[in-house]
Amino acid sequence: MAPFGLAAAVLGGGWFPWHRLAGKPLGVNRRGGNVIVWINGASGAGKATAARELVELIPNSTLFDPEVIGDALPDLLPAKHLAEVGDYQDLPIWRRLVVDTAAGLLAELGGVLVVPMTLLRQEYRDEIFGGLASRRIAIRHILLAPDETILRARVAARDAPPDPRDGEPRVPAWPFDPIEPYHAALASWLGADTHRVDTTSLTPYETAERIAEAVRTGAAPACDIVQTPEPTAETLAAGVLLFDEQDRVLLVDPTYKPGWEFPGGVVERGEAPARAGVREVAEETGIHLTGTPRLLVADWEPPRPPGYGGMRLLFDGGVLHGADARRLLLPGPELREWRFVTEEEAARLLPPMRYVRLRWALRARQRGAPLYLEAGEPVGS
Repeated sequence: MAPFGLAAAVLGGGWFPWHRLAGKPLGVNRRGGNVIVWINGASGAGKATAARELVELIPNSTLFDPEVIGDALPDLLPAKHLAEVGDYQDLPIWRRLVVDTAAGLLAELGGVLVVPMTLLRQEYRDEIFGGLASRRIAIRHILLAPDETILRARVAARDAPPDPRDGEPRVPAWPFDPIEPYHAALASWLGADTHRVDTTSLTPYETAERIAEAVRTGAAPACDIVQTPEPTAETLAAGVLLFDEQDRVLLVDPTYKPGWEFPGGVVERGEAPARAGVREVAEETGIHLTGTPRLLVADWEPPRPPGYGGMRLLFDGGVLHGADARRLLLPGPELREWRFVTEEEAARLLPPMRYVRLRWALRARQRGAPLYLEAGEPVGS
């Protein structure tokens, strides 16, 4: 039998630090739940070396480097598919495998998972961290931030290691100038989302000590991201369309999943769908609707693995006049942003199926009669 079975197949036979998994006592930290210490930073920040030191300091900890998944993708995907992206992080399968592998390791071993990986795109951070949060995995997000001169010197001195399969130099996974994207992320979201450790004058061991202390004392708190449980069967979800005085519709950008959305969420057990939509509007935006919103669309979404599908309802929450619109809350843990948009603008922001649902909901609003859809197409009308 091949060693490690499915794990070896998923990782494409690439190097994985399995020696880190041996000899670790199990059960530690089970009572408080599993934890990921995600070490972020620009290329050259020292994430990998600090992570290797950190697993020696934190009891029952395991090292997981998501680069091994990126290295395996050339063995799993057609070359033409890979050529369509500039970085393996742009591949949805990489982001899904990172979540699934991290969750699988923690389910197998428990304790703390140390993950050294650069994440500079907020939507990818939201997708990965949201997927982990949906599995009740807490994340401590650490940013290693040495002086820029050190970063540039390390990047300049780094040569791409040869590919073990053919001996040829590999194309580096980092962009030509990895410092500029890092600065852009730092200015827009990364600084506020992480516990920052200045490693300019620290050795890797000293850096690991700082991280371990921040995790132990709570100086690096768990990321404030909504924990939306992953569905295990078909779900019933209710969204509410809210309009401004220019008849633009309100869209929100959730932190816990990719793509823009309407205010709303999954209907809880024993809850009326319209009331669920009203509740979600209040929780997400601070707007408390009175009365029962009018149904616009009922859309049956067929299962598309790994999704289970289910029934999706859209209700008309009416017009928010000036004073009401000004009461919209600033984005909190659930929302990164919100905005009122035209139908044309919505087409650019919403994932295709959500846009189709919105388009039919707007038509139903004009007609004054609800529509029944299956997979986004009207049935029986």
